[in-house]
Amino acid sequence: MKLLLDLLPVVVFFGAFRLAKSLPEASVALVAGWFGAVGGAPDQQVELSAVILATLSAIAATAIQISWLMLRRLPIKPAVWISAVLIVVFGCLTVWLHNEWFIKWKPSILYWIFAAVLTGGKWIWHRNLLGALLSGELDLPPAVWDRLLVAWTIFFVALGAANLVVAYAWSTDAWVNFKTFGLLGLTLGFSILTGLYMARFLKPESDA
Repeated sequence: MKLLLDLLPVVVFFGAFRLAKSLPEASVALVAGWFGAVGGAPDQQVELSAVILATLSAIAATAIQISWLMLRRLPIKPAVWISAVLIVVFGCLTVWLHNEWFIKWKPSILYWIFAAVLTGGKWIWHRNLLGALLSGELDLPPAVWDRLLVAWTIFFVALGAANLVVAYAWSTDAWVNFKTFGLLGLTLGFSILTGLYMARFLKPESDA
C-alpha cells in the first residue's frame, strides 16, 4: 500500500497520458475548452494536450497522496513534500503556459535537489544525512556511509542528466516511458546494488 501511494503521481501521469493519446480529438477539445487552444501542428496539439491532462492528473494524485497521509496521521517524508511542491509549481507552469518543458525538467530538478541536500549536509553541516536516516536500522562503519553518500549523490546527478538527455533527444512518448519505467528501474537497480554492498559490512546477529 505504501509503495503504491508513493508511486501514485507517477502511475497516474503515465495512465492519463496514454489515455489522452488514445482519444486525441477529445483531449485537444478538452484542453482548449479549459485553458485555451493549443498551437502547433495537429500532432503537436495532441501531444501537448496529453501532457497537460497528464500533468493535471498528477497534481490531483499528489493532492490525494498528501491528504491521505495527513488524514491517516502518517509521517510525510521531506522528499514527498519537495516532489509535491515541484509538481505543483512546474505542473501549473506547463498548464498555464502550454509548455511541456517545465514538467519535463521537474524530475531533473528533484534529483539535483536530493544531490545538493546530501552534499550540503556533508560539507556544510558536517553530517552524513544518508547515515543519519538509516543508521538506526543499519549498523555500518562511518567510512561505508561516506562512500554510499558519494555514490548516491553521483547517481542522483546522473539521473537528472539522463532525464534531460531523453527529453531533448527523443519524443515525448519516449520520455514518458523513460520517466515511468527507466528512472524507476534505474533507482530500483541501484538500490539493490547498494543493499548488496552494505550486506558486506553488516555484523551477523549473535545467537540468542
